[in-house]
Amino acid sequence: MSTQAAFRASAHIPLIAECPWPIRIIAKHRDLDFTTCFEHLVLLPAPLLVVLIAGIAQTISISRRRKRGLSWIDRGTAGEKVGWAKMAVLGMSTLLSGAALGLSLGTLRKSPSSSLHYALLFLVLLVFTHLTWLNHHTSRRSANLILLFWPLYILISAVRVRTMILTGQLSLDITNSATGRVTLARESLWFASAGFGLIEFVLELYSPEKRWKSGGIKLPDDDEDEARDTVDGYRSMGKNEYGDVESPVVSANIYERLTFSWLTPLLSLGTRKFLGEEDMWSLPSEDSAEALSNRLSSAWDRQVQMVKDGKKKKANLKFAIARAYGGPYLVAGILKAGYDSLSFLQPQILRLLLRYVNSYGTDHPLPPVAGFSIAILMFVVANIATAMLHQYFDRCFTTAMRIKSGLITLIYRKSIRLSNGEKTGRTSGDIVNLQSVDAVRIADLSQYGHIAWSGPFQIILAFISLFNLVGWQALMGIGVMALSLPINTMIGKINKRYQRKLMKIKDLRSRLMTEILNNIKSIKLYGWEQAFADKVLDARNEQEIPLLRTINILQSVSNFFWQSTPFFVAFATFATFAATSDRALTSEIIFPAISLFQLLSFPMAVFANIINSIIEASVSVGRLEDFLAADELDPKARNLILPSQDPNGEPQVGDEVVTIKGGEFRWLASSTEAILQDIDLKVRKGDLLAIIGRVGDGKSSLLGALLGEMTRSEGNVTLRGNVAYFPQNPWILSATVKDNIIFGHRFDPVFYDKVLDACALRQDLAVLPSGDMTEVGEKGVSLSGGQKARIGLARACYARADIYLLDDPLSAVDAHVGRHIFDRVIGPNGLLKQKARILCTNAVNFLPQTDDIVMLRRGIILQRGTYDVAMRDTSSELYKLIAGLGKQSARSEETSGAATPVDVESDKEEDGVVDTDSMEKRQVIRRLSSGMRRASTVSIRQSKRDALKDLRESAKPKEHSEKGSVKIDVYRNYINAASKLGVSLFLIFMIAGQGLSITVNFVLRAWARLNTGQSETVQVGKYLTIYALIGTSSSVFAVSSVVILKLYCGLRSSRFLHDKAFRALMKSPLSFFELTPTGRVLNLFSRDVFVVDEVMVMALAGFVRTAASVVATVVVIAVGAPTVLLVFIPLGYLYRQVQKFYLATSRELKRLDAVSRSPVFSFFGETLAGAGVIRGFNQQRRFIANNEARLDRNQACYMPAMTINRWLAVRLELLGSCLMFSTALVSVYALKVSNNIDSGLVGILMTYTISVTGSLNWLVRSASEVEQNIVSVERILNYSELPGEAAAEVPENKPPQSWPQNGTIEFEHFAMRYRADLDLVLKDICLKIDGGQRVGVCGRTGAGKSSLTLAVFRILEASAGKISIDGIDISTIGLHDLRSIVSIIPQDPQLFEGTIRSNIDPTNAASDAEIWQALTQSYLKDHIMSNMGGSLDAEVSEGGSNLSAGQRQLVCFARALLRKTKILVLDEATSSIDLETDEAVQQILRGPDFKGVTTLTIAHRINTIMDSDRVLVMSDGKVSEFDTPEKLLGDTSSVFHSLVAEAGLLKESS
Repeated sequence: MSTQAAFRASAHIPLIAECPWPIRIIAKHRDLDFTTCFEHLVLLPAPLLVVLIAGIAQTISISRRRKRGLSWIDRGTAGEKVGWAKMAVLGMSTLLSGAALGLSLGTLRKSPSSSLHYALLFLVLLVFTHLTWLNHHTSRRSANLILLFWPLYILISAVRVRTMILTGQLSLDITNSATGRVTLARESLWFASAGFGLIEFVLELYSPEKRWKSGGIKLPDDDEDEARDTVDGYRSMGKNEYGDVESPVVSANIYERLTFSWLTPLLSLGTRKFLGEEDMWSLPSEDSAEALSNRLSSAWDRQVQMVKDGKKKKANLKFAIARAYGGPYLVAGILKAGYDSLSFLQPQILRLLLRYVNSYGTDHPLPPVAGFSIAILMFVVANIATAMLHQYFDRCFTTAMRIKSGLITLIYRKSIRLSNGEKTGRTSGDIVNLQSVDAVRIADLSQYGHIAWSGPFQIILAFISLFNLVGWQALMGIGVMALSLPINTMIGKINKRYQRKLMKIKDLRSRLMTEILNNIKSIKLYGWEQAFADKVLDARNEQEIPLLRTINILQSVSNFFWQSTPFFVAFATFATFAATSDRALTSEIIFPAISLFQLLSFPMAVFANIINSIIEASVSVGRLEDFLAADELDPKARNLILPSQDPNGEPQVGDEVVTIKGGEFRWLASSTEAILQDIDLKVRKGDLLAIIGRVGDGKSSLLGALLGEMTRSEGNVTLRGNVAYFPQNPWILSATVKDNIIFGHRFDPVFYDKVLDACALRQDLAVLPSGDMTEVGEKGVSLSGGQKARIGLARACYARADIYLLDDPLSAVDAHVGRHIFDRVIGPNGLLKQKARILCTNAVNFLPQTDDIVMLRRGIILQRGTYDVAMRDTSSELYKLIAGLGKQSARSEETSGAATPVDVESDKEEDGVVDTDSMEKRQVIRRLSSGMRRASTVSIRQSKRDALKDLRESAKPKEHSEKGSVKIDVYRNYINAASKLGVSLFLIFMIAGQGLSITVNFVLRAWARLNTGQSETVQVGKYLTIYALIGTSSSVFAVSSVVILKLYCGLRSSRFLHDKAFRALMKSPLSFFELTPTGRVLNLFSRDVFVVDEVMVMALAGFVRTAASVVATVVVIAVGAPTVLLVFIPLGYLYRQVQKFYLATSRELKRLDAVSRSPVFSFFGETLAGAGVIRGFNQQRRFIANNEARLDRNQACYMPAMTINRWLAVRLELLGSCLMFSTALVSVYALKVSNNIDSGLVGILMTYTISVTGSLNWLVRSASEVEQNIVSVERILNYSELPGEAAAEVPENKPPQSWPQNGTIEFEHFAMRYRADLDLVLKDICLKIDGGQRVGVCGRTGAGKSSLTLAVFRILEASAGKISIDGIDISTIGLHDLRSIVSIIPQDPQLFEGTIRSNIDPTNAASDAEIWQALTQSYLKDHIMSNMGGSLDAEVSEGGSNLSAGQRQLVCFARALLRKTKILVLDEATSSIDLETDEAVQQILRGPDFKGVTTLTIAHRINTIMDSDRVLVMSDGKVSEFDTPEKLLGDTSSVFHSLVAEAGLLKESS
C-alpha cells in the first residue's frame, strides 16, 4: 500500500517550483529509475536544446557555403521523389508534434515542463525539415545530426514512458477523466510523431545520391553499371574522373563509418571470387597522391623558405608533415584519450560488480537489478570504447597512408631536380631505399605514434586508480617503474646507433643489387656471377645479419624489462600492502588491481616497440631531411624562353635560338676546374652545327650546359623555343614503342607515319610481335642498340621542337641506316632541316653537309668554321684531325650525296626500309621540309588517365601472384628454414609462460579466499614466495620464447630464404631479367626481405601468444563458469564466420598491395635513369602525374587492406562484449539463484573475459598478419624456384686447362630461337672460323648478327645443331668454363659503382702492373693520371656516369685486354669513340697483343671490318655470304658490295 501511495503521490508532472535544487537524479522509491524532475527538466529538454542549436548552426553554415559557391545538386526524378518523401514524413512528424504542443498548452500552468519539451521538439523538427532539404541537395552524405538524434531521442523517450507507466501517468485509469483523456491524446500524438521520425530516420540512412529502384538502390543515370551490377550493389557507386568506381566511404552515413559497413560489399565479393585490381575502389579525392603531394610539398617549401629567411637553421620535415596531415591525427589523439579513460573505467565497474557479489555475504545484499545494471553498464562502456578505438585507428592508418604517399611523391619530385653533385654521393639504390624503407618507417610510426603520449597517460591513470584502490602502497609500483625507465632509455640510445648502421648496410646491399640488375648482361657475358654474388652475400651475411642479431639482443633485453615490469609492479604493490596495510588483501582489491596491471602491461609492452620505432623513424627523418635539403639543378643555369612566353613570338628560320656568351661550366659546383671554359656559341634556327672532338673533350658536356644540367659559373645561356634531346645512351621507357615515340604529345597519325619512315623503323615494327604496340622491357632490353637509337631519335622528331640536341645518334646504327637517317632526318634535306640542330658526332663523313663545325679540345672551343674553310686551311687542327684519319678522300662523294634532295627511287632498291611509292615519298619529304605544325602536349589529367588505363591493360607479364589461402607448403618451408627444433622450443616456452601466468591468478584467488572476513592479510610469506617464483618464471619463459624466435629461428630463416632466392636469381637466364622490371626484383629483396627479417617473427610471436591467451581464457571460464561455454557455441560460430569472411579478402588485398607496389618502384627506377631526358623534353609534370597514378593504384589496394582490420575488430569486439556481458549476467544470476559463487572466482572470470575482447580481435588480426606476411615468404620462395641456366661447371666434362689453344669456332647446322613459342632467329648455320682469324659480321637490321653473339656465349641455348670450340661441343661444358674463355666488348658499355680496379677486374685475379698495362693500351691511363687522381682505386660513379660514353667503351676494351682470351667478340665496340682513338684501337687489335686471337666484329660501321680476314654477311637468320672482303667486293651482286656502296666506302675500298 505504501508503495502504491508513493506512486500516486508522484503521478502528476511536477511544477518547476516543486523540484528541489540541485535536482535529484535517482528516485528514492523506485529501483534504478530517474526522478520525474530530472527527466522533465534535464533528460528530455537538454538534448533537444543542443540539437536545436546544432541544427540551426548547420543550416546557416550550408546557406553561407552556398553563397560562396557550394553547388545545388539536382538529384533527378527518382532522387527528387525520395527527397519529397523525406519532407512529407518530416512534415507529418512536425504537424503531430505541433498538435501535441497545442494540447499541452491547456496544462501550461500546471506542467510547463511538458510544454517546454513539446515546444523544443516542434522547433527541432521544423529545423530538421529545412536541414534535410538542404542536405539532400548539397551533400553526398546523409545528415549526421538527424541520424544521431532519432535513436538517442527514442531511448530517452523510452525512459520517460517507463517512468510514466511506473508512476501511473499512463494507465487505463486515466481515461476516466477529461484531463486524462487529453493526456492520452497528447502522448498518442507524441508517439505518432516519433513513429514518423523513425520512418525519416530509415530514409535518411541512405545517401542522398542513391535512389529507390526495383532490385535495390542505384545511382541515377548509371545504366551501364546497372547492366553489369554484380554482388550486393557492389557496382552501385559513382565513377571518378578516371573511370574508376568511387569508394563508398565518400557517401557512407555515420553508422556505416562507425561500423565500417561500407566495406561489406567488398568482403562479400572477396568470398565469391579472387579479388583483382579491377575490383578496387578509387581513393577519395582528398587522399589522391596529387592532393597529398601538394599539401606536403607546400608545407615543406614553407620550411625551406624559413631557412632562407634566417628564421631557422634547418628545414624540419616533422613540422611539415604535421602541418600537412596533422588535423585528423589530432582528432585521433582526442579519441585515444577518450578510449584510454573508458578502458580504466572498466576496472572500476568490475570493482562495483565484486562489491555487489561480496554484498551477498552480508545482511544487506544489493538488489539484483543493481547487478544487472552493472553488467549492462560494462557492455555499453565496452562498445562505446570500441567505437572510439577504431575511429582512432582509422584516422591513424589514414594518416599513415597519407604520409607514405606524400613522402614518396616528394622524394620523386626531388629526384627529378637533384643536382649532379648530389647524385655523385647517392646511387639509385640509395634513393629507392628512401622510398621503400624510410618513407614506410615514418608512415608506420604514425599508425601507433599516439602511444608515445598515450602510454604514459595510461600508466598515470593506472597508478591513480591503484592509489584509490590500495592506497600509498601503489607508490612502490611507481618506484619499480622508475628503476626500469633509465635502463630502457640507455638501451634505446644504443639501439638508435645500431639502427643507423643497419640502414647504411641496407643501402649498401640495395646499391649492390641495383648495380647487378642494371648490368646483368655484362655480368652474364663475362661469367662474373659468383664475384658479384659474393659481394651481396658478404654485405648480407657478414654485416647485416650480425647487426640484426645485436639489435635483436638489445630489443630482447628491453622487452624483458618492459614485459616483466607489470608483474614486478604488482608484486611490489601487493607485498607492501600485505606487510603494511591494516586491511586484508581480498578479491575486491586483487582482481581490479590485476585488471589495472593488465591494462598497464599493454602500454608497457608496446611502449618499448614504439620507442624503437621512434628511434628508427628519427633516423629515417634525418636521412630524408638531408635528401630533401640537397642541392638541386640551378633553374637559372640557362634561360629557356618557351614559344608561349616569347615576347617576340615563335622563333622563325634564321632567328638566333641558342646563345652562349662567355660560358664556364662544371658538372659539380665544388669542382676547382671547369669542364668547359670560354664558350661562345650562337646557333640560328635552320642551322646544322656539328661538334667534334676526342673522347673526354667535352662534347656531351656542351649539350649538358645547354640543357641546364651543368653548373654555370660564368657567362649566360639563352635558348628560344622548345627543346628535344637525344642522349648518347638512348633511354627507353618500359612501355609500348608507340608511347616511347609519342612521349606525352597528342597522337597525330599522319605525322607519326612520316617519323617512322624517316627513322627507318618500318622494318623493325614489322618483325615485332605487336608492331608499334609491342611493349618493350625495362630500359628497352628487348630491343637492339640500333632500334633503341632510332626510337629515341623518332621521339625527338615527333616532339617537333625548335632546338635539337643530338648526342651521337648515328653511332649505334648500321652504316647504311645511318646514311638513311642523316639524309631523311638530320641533314640539309631531312625532316628537321628548318630546326636548329646541334649534333655531337664522331662520323667525319657527314661533316661536309653541316653548316658549321665546332671542334672542342679539353673543354675549350679550339676552332669553329665551315667544312670548306677548314679543309682549305691545312694548318688547322680540324684539317689535321680529318686528314690524319684519311677521310678527306670521301669528301667529294659525300658532298655530291648531300647537294641534291634524297633520291628515294634509287634508294628504294638498296634499302628495304623505305616504301615503294617514290613520287608520294618525295612529296612527303618536300611537304615536311617546308615546315611542321608544332606538337601539342597531352594534358596532365589525360596523361594520368592514360597511365591508369595502361596499368590495367598492360600486356607485359604481370608479377606472379598466388591465389587463395597460402599453401601449407609455404609454412612448412618456413618452419624448415627456421628449424623445427627452434620452433618447438619457442612453442614450449610460450605455452609454459602462459600456463604459469594463469597459475599466478589462481594462487592469488586462494590467498584472497583465506583473507576474506579477516581483519588483516594472512600467510604473507608463503603466498608472496609462491607468487614471486611463479610470476618471475612466467616472465622468463615468455621472454625466452621470443628470444628463441628472434635470435635463432628468425635470423636462420631470413638468411636461408634470402640466400636461396638470391642464388636462384643469379642463376636465372638473361631473358628473366629482360622480362622482369628491376623495381619488382628490388621490391622483393628490400621490402619482402625486410618483412622476413623483422616483421614476420614478431607477427608469429604475437599470434602464438594471443592464441595461448584465448585458450587460457576458455580454460578459466570452463573451470569457473561452465554455463558460459553455452554462449561460446553461437559466439564461436559467428566468430568463425567473421574470420572466414575477413581472411579471404584480407589475403588477396595484401597480395594486391604487394603486386601493385612494384610498378611504383619500377617507374621510380626508370625515372632516375632517364631524368636527363625527362628534363630535356620538359616533361617533369607528366612523369610526376604518372608516378601519382601508380601510387594511387597501390594505395587503392592498400587502403581497404588496412581498413578491413577495423571492420573485423568492431565485430569481434562486439562478440567479446557479448561474452563479457554473458559472464557478468551468469555471475549475477548464479548469486541470485544459489549464492554459491565467490568474488575471487568472479574476479578471475571477469578479468579474463575483459581481456578476451582484445584477445579475440588480436587473434584474427595476428592470424591475418601472419598470413599477410607469409606472402613475403611465399614470394621469396617463388624466386628461389626460378628456372635457371645450365650449370656453371660440369665436373665430368671439365675442359682442359689449356683449352682453347687455337680458338677455332665451328657451327654445325645450328639453329636458335628466343623462346619456345617464337620462330627461329638463326637457321641452319654452317660455317667454320679458323683460330686467329679476324671475321667481320654484317647485315641489315634483324639479320641475326647479335643473335650469333648470344649463341656463342650460350645466353640462348641451341634449338638444333651445335657450336664447337677447338673440337669441344660448348653445350656439354659448364657456362662459367665457356664464358671465361670468350671476351666481349659490348655495344652498351656497362660499368659498376666502385673503383677502376673493380671495374676492370672484379675477380681480383690480375696484378696492378697488368691492369696499368691494359689501361695504357686502351688510352685511359692519361685520363686517370690527370683527372682521377692517378690511382687504380679512383672512384667510378654508378653506371660510370663520371666517364664519357667513349671512355666507358675503352674501359670495356681494357677488360678484354686483361682477360687475354683466345676468342674476342666486338659488338660495335668503338661506336662512341672518336675516330682518332678508334683508329688507334684498331691498330692494337691488329697488333701483336691480339695475334692468334679469333676476333668476331659485329659491324655497324662497315669501315671497321674492311681489313678483316673474312666477312660473314647475315640475312634473315642465315649465312648469306662468307668469304674474304676482296672476293665479296669483286662480286657486284653480293650483299656486302651493296652495303659498302650504301656506306659511301666503295671508291675508298676500291
